[in-house]
Amino acid sequence: MSNEKTNQGVGQFHLGAFLTKYSMVIALVAVFILFYFLTGGRLLYAQNMSNLLLQNGYVLVMACGMLLCILTGGNIDLSVGSVICLTGGIAAVLITNHGFNIYLTILLSLAIGLVAGIWQGYWIGYVRIPPFITTLGGMFIFRGFGRLVLDSKTVSVQNASFLNIFTAYIKIPGLDADGRILSPLIVGILAVVFIFYSTVSSRANKAKKGYRQNSMLADFGRAALISVVLVAYCYLLCQYKGISVMLVWVVAICLIYHFITSKTAFGRYFYAVGGNEKATQLSGINTNKVYFLAYANMGLLAGLCGLLCLARVGSVNGSTGTSFEMDAIGSCFIGGASAYGGVGTIPGVIIGALLLGVINMGMSIMGIGDSWQYVVKGGVLLVAVIFDVVSHRKTGK
Repeated sequence: MSNEKTNQGVGQFHLGAFLTKYSMVIALVAVFILFYFLTGGRLLYAQNMSNLLLQNGYVLVMACGMLLCILTGGNIDLSVGSVICLTGGIAAVLITNHGFNIYLTILLSLAIGLVAGIWQGYWIGYVRIPPFITTLGGMFIFRGFGRLVLDSKTVSVQNASFLNIFTAYIKIPGLDADGRILSPLIVGILAVVFIFYSTVSSRANKAKKGYRQNSMLADFGRAALISVVLVAYCYLLCQYKGISVMLVWVVAICLIYHFITSKTAFGRYFYAVGGNEKATQLSGINTNKVYFLAYANMGLLAGLCGLLCLARVGSVNGSTGTSFEMDAIGSCFIGGASAYGGVGTIPGVIIGALLLGVINMGMSIMGIGDSWQYVVKGGVLLVAVIFDVVSHRKTGK
């Protein structure tokens, strides 16, 4: 009898649960459709769709690291924008003013970002200084060092080899030639094959182990929807310049952190600490080390973002990175990360970043000023956090 009830429960559709689980996806689709009509279809131009991910690449990379900090209990890192200024400034000065080797410069910038993260991770994880205070101090310290390195000037980089590492467009012989770009479409088709293979493999694995799973319609419907969006996006990339190296960087980082947070025991430690730190300690997990690694990792990714921003813009000044941390934090909370910690996913973070990106791009195409863009982004963030808090109250968590 119990088995019959369990089987009957599988595949049932619950509208309330569906709306709660996919609320941000629905919001992203709604906002996209809204701005599509408000911009007269210009939002869907190939160049705009290509720039959507490139302009928000640094947000996605930072948000992957910020999610780990938030998972530990709703903690954030306010210093990442300043670390971007510092690492990007050091790279620009070394390459432009001193002719330093670009590969050594990249490694040095990443190392400096990591050291900044280790510095803050030590105080937060082992001395237990509140993360807000520690990273607020770091925000001022690293911004000051960045401006000292730049000597309060704007330093540009014109080294083609450095810029190509992050901003070049990939051209595959035989597929991309004579104004014809086919490589994005081929990549999209291969990704679709992988998505359906993963769906079939996952369902077979769950069935073998006797785990409860979604209905076949739900799983394959989701895979089909993702595939349609992916192929459509790749088709638009074919109409512009193809696949950017920066897009490869961003996708690689997102995939790596999705694997860490969803498939590894190490990734589950962050969820455990945010869910119940004392119980996690009693289970034998070193929670001090988890905090330390979260912020050390954030520093490393901020160093990478400094290089991405330098290559994307082509220059760095004392204001570079200002408010970048707010975009990363907003992407996490809008994407479903809990203000209490212990809840959040990389796919959710991607949706949050894309939602902010569509809002920014849509309003920019419409000619709406920065002031109103801040108002709208702040409103969206507030609504997302209110939704999270109310949901926790209703579930009693």
